[in-house]
Amino acid sequence: MNSQDRYTDTALGLVSTQSFPAIVGTADMMLKSSGVTLVGYEMIGGGYCTAVVRGGISDVRLAVEVGAETVEQFGMKVSTVIIPRPMPNLDEVLPIGSKLAAMVGKHTTNQFSNLAVGLLETRGFPAMVAAADAMLKSSDVTLTAYHTIGDGLCTAIIRGTVANVAMAVDVGMQEAERVGELHSVMVIPRALDDLDQTLPIASCWIEELQPLQIPITVKEVEKPRVALPELVELQPLELPAQVERALPQAQAIEFEPEAEEKQALELEPETESAEKQPLELEIEPQPPEEEQ
Repeated sequence: MNSQDRYTDTALGLVSTQSFPAIVGTADMMLKSSGVTLVGYEMIGGGYCTAVVRGGISDVRLAVEVGAETVEQFGMKVSTVIIPRPMPNLDEVLPIGSKLAAMVGKHTTNQFSNLAVGLLETRGFPAMVAAADAMLKSSDVTLTAYHTIGDGLCTAIIRGTVANVAMAVDVGMQEAERVGELHSVMVIPRALDDLDQTLPIASCWIEELQPLQIPITVKEVEKPRVALPELVELQPLELPAQVERALPQAQAIEFEPEAEEKQALELEPETESAEKQPLELEIEPQPPEEEQ
């Protein structure tokens, strides 16, 4: 599906509150409760943050209900709206579709994708800095970004294992209350990919693809030469001279037939001039038969 018509003919759901950690936790619950897509967050100043989701009408209704319940658990005011089929004019003008997704989805998967998320929000920048320093010194976590939404609210975002993030947030809460005003906190053990793409991240943590540099000249290592054995000149092979053997001369053998064979061989030829005599047969007359 193309990026332009990805959100065409899908319902629109909006959940708004006055806290960035609260809206991130709300979006996480909305994604895990139904098959909706988190387009992003719209922030209008004064601390107001709105989570924008798209999907089927039934999924959007369920996600908005779960999101409203999550915001109420923070003890904050919530504003929700569901539009079954927004007009194309809204998608073109308002940041509720591809426009908002392009704004918040500029970075790709980072090295913190499979780690837990910790958000600590304070009213005032010094309290957030003190809380972030205390969290980094208390456990093995990484400060990935900080985010401001107006009305003096700023949020420190840390990543790490679930145990380390929970311990760091606990220490940061105490430090924020000591220095200034703590507004809200949130710990997400496992963030989904849609949520992870919408979280702010510092530019130093973004992994950009670098072009592969291929060397122009490749140095080849010269292989050691192998000494060949000396060639021996071949001598012609002398064959022995052929010995001519004189064959014995053939001798005539006189064959004398025996006397009996000679007699058998000597036949008297018949005279060819002898005339053949005709054979004369004499026929005797028979006596007449007597009449009875």
